[in-house]
Amino acid sequence: MATEQFTSLVSSVTQVASPTVKNPDDIVITLAIRTPMCRYKTGSFSDTPLDALVLKILEQTRQRSHLDPALVEDICLGNVRDGQAAQFGRAAALAAGFPNTAAACRVNRFCSSGLAATQNIANEIATGSIDIGIAVGAESLSTPNTRLDREFVDEIMAANQDARDCMQPMGQTSENVARDFGISRQAQDEYAVVSNNRAEAAQKSGWFDDEIVPITTHKGGKEIVVDKDEIRHGTTYERLSKLRPSFPEYGDRSTAGNSSQITDGAAAVLLMKRSKALELGQPIVAKYVGTAVAGVPPRIMGVGPVYAIPKLLSRYNLSLDKDIDVAEINEAFASMAVYCKDKLEIDWSKLNPRGGAIALGHPEAGSEGAVDQYVHGDWDGYGRTLRE
Repeated sequence: MATEQFTSLVSSVTQVASPTVKNPDDIVITLAIRTPMCRYKTGSFSDTPLDALVLKILEQTRQRSHLDPALVEDICLGNVRDGQAAQFGRAAALAAGFPNTAAACRVNRFCSSGLAATQNIANEIATGSIDIGIAVGAESLSTPNTRLDREFVDEIMAANQDARDCMQPMGQTSENVARDFGISRQAQDEYAVVSNNRAEAAQKSGWFDDEIVPITTHKGGKEIVVDKDEIRHGTTYERLSKLRPSFPEYGDRSTAGNSSQITDGAAAVLLMKRSKALELGQPIVAKYVGTAVAGVPPRIMGVGPVYAIPKLLSRYNLSLDKDIDVAEINEAFASMAVYCKDKLEIDWSKLNPRGGAIALGHPEAGSEGAVDQYVHGDWDGYGRTLRE
C-alpha cells in the first residue's frame, strides 16, 4: 500500500514538472460538447428550463461518447441560479440513460461553476475515487430562478467592507474596474467590436459546428431544432458608441454592447485517465493539466484571471507568452476583459480568437463549461501536443 502511494506521488510530481509529457495517469477529455448559446427571454431556449437543458446535454453525451453508461461513476453539475439544481441534475442523469449507480452532485462557484465541476471530476479521478466522470455547466436564466433578495444579516454587514461589497451587483463591479484601472468607454467598445466580429466570422466559417450539438426543444408551443449560437452580426464601433450606459447609477462606461449577452445554454465534458481512454478506445481530444483559484476584492470580482492564471502557470513552470497558444478568458464585461488582457500582457491575436461571452453570451455556469469546448476548437489551428 505504501509503495502504491509513493508511486502515485511520484507520478503527480512528474506531471507538475512536465505537463506536456504523456503519462498513463494523465486526466484527459474524451468528449466536449455544448448546446448553442441562446438569448435571454427572447431566444430559442426561453421556454426550456434547467432540467430540460441538463437532460438534453447528458443525452447527447451518452449517445456521442459510445461509452457504456454503467462506467460513469459521477456527474457534477455546475449551476449558479437554481436552488433545485441538485435534484434536476440527478433526475436528468437517470432520465438520460445513466444507471442509478452513477452519482450526481451540484457545485456553485458563480460564473466559474462549470469549470469547478470539471475540476471536481478531475480531482476525483486523480485521487482514485472514480475512473470516469462527466462535468456539466448549465444555466437557464430565462426561466424562474433564485436571486439574492435581501441584505445579509447584521453581523455580516457590520463585519467589514469586503463582506458588505458582496452585495454589489455585477454591473457595479464592472464600473468599479473601469474607474479604478482607467478602462475607458472607447477601449471597452473597441474590445467588444473585435469579440463580436470574431464570433461572427467563426460562425460563418463553421468553426463552432463540431462542438455544438443540435437541440430539439419547444418554444411558444412549437417544436424547434436549435443548432446555432444567437450572436449579433454586423457589429460596428459606431453602433456601440451610441448605446446608453446600462448602470448609470454606478458609472457610464458599461453598456449592453460591451457587456456579455445574458443567455441560456449548457456544456459537458467526459473525463477519465489516459490509460482508461486507450483501454476503452475513446478519442483523446484534450489533456486536463490543472486548475487554480484565486480570491479578489468582491467589488472588482472580474479581475480574478489576473491572479489565477499566473498562479496556475507557475505551478507547471509555463510561460503565458512562450508556452500558451490560445487563451480563453470569460468576457463578463469588456472592462474586466480589457484589464486582464493588458495586465497579463496577452497577445490579443490568441485571446478568445473565436470571440467570447460579449458576443456568444454568458449563461453563467454554462460559460466556463463552454470554454473547454472553445479551447478544444481553437486547438484545431494550433499544436496538438496535449491532445494526442
